[in-house]
Amino acid sequence: VQLVESGGGLVQPGGSLRLSCAASGFTFSSNNMKWYRQVPGKEREWVATLTPTSSTTYYADYADSVKGRFAISADNAKNTVWLQMNSLKPEDTAVYYCTSRSAWGQGTRVTVSS
Repeated sequence: VQLVESGGGLVQPGGSLRLSCAASGFTFSSNNMKWYRQVPGKEREWVATLTPTSSTTYYADYADSVKGRFAISADNAKNTVWLQMNSLKPEDTAVYYCTSRSAWGQGTRVTVSS
């Protein structure tokens, strides 16, 4: 199982970013996919989960801190899950990780600052 995140960067408050997580080595559409984030010195925080409800549909769940601003989605054909982040705030600054089946990616850094 391998997960590779990308899409992080520097963005101004109120801006948007889309993170991607490319997965390999397992049946993508049969497993939960999750995003977490971590600020140095703090515990890793759950952000969102995408749970398969069929071979082509998913249920999404979000932490209260990002609900209404972030959206998690997936493309089975590309074995990729995305995290669309809108209305970003400075407190969203963190390293973002995707995880599935106990595997973690290397993380992608998001900095929200003016």
